[in-house]
Amino acid sequence: MFLGLDLEYWLVNHPTIRNFSWIPGKTLGSSPLFLCLTILSYLFSTFILPHRIPLPSIPPQILKPISALHNISLLLLSFIMALGCLLSVFCYAPHLQWIICLPPHTKPTGPLFFWAYIFYLSKILEFVDTLLIILSNSIKRLTFLHVYHHSTVVVMCYIWLQTSQTLFPAVLFTNASVHVLIFGVLGVMLYYHFTGSGCSGVWGWVFNVVFYASLLALFVDFHKKSYGAPAASSKKNLAGAKPSKPLFYFNHTHK
Repeated sequence: MFLGLDLEYWLVNHPTIRNFSWIPGKTLGSSPLFLCLTILSYLFSTFILPHRIPLPSIPPQILKPISALHNISLLLLSFIMALGCLLSVFCYAPHLQWIICLPPHTKPTGPLFFWAYIFYLSKILEFVDTLLIILSNSIKRLTFLHVYHHSTVVVMCYIWLQTSQTLFPAVLFTNASVHVLIFGVLGVMLYYHFTGSGCSGVWGWVFNVVFYASLLALFVDFHKKSYGAPAASSKKNLAGAKPSKPLFYFNHTHK
């Protein structure tokens, strides 16, 4: 019981969490300029910087512990975000419909939006994945799907906060825990939206649907190119044929 009360305080009722408010232009990372510069810096560091400035190749015995620490940190953070979001819903959701359909003009304040904000910042932290790949001298592992996902998901999370987007608690919880599909809940949300007074941030959710659909299409294409070759082609490759090119690759030739 005491553990439950402690969790509720530290993950929901702590003053920093309970009194959180997303204020465009004032909250750290809330300005469109910050968002644009963050994405452009990531793309510049991925596509241009490695070819203009030779980066040192870190030995695997050093890089692997750093990568493991990074992954463990993200795992723990994801667990805390999922738990914080779940407790916030149980403590502050007035009814089930509120979880699926936020009322129009909902302000991005309180514990639930605090965890949406932490989730947004965590997606910027995940840029370290790309840096570790570059430093491991394995830049050919950077597929278009990898870069597209990391850069676009930050925009998605920004829209969550900027529009008080309906259904984001479900997306945050599932993404941070088991990444389950929520299209069934989406149907209920659309029902509430078109039969009632409307739901907040629906246009933000439309962006999410397009984003997830494009990710699915890219993943299917990547899977076909990587694993969908017929058996005859596999035997031919084993016999000495050149392997197929990745979804995209980088030219290491320097002038």
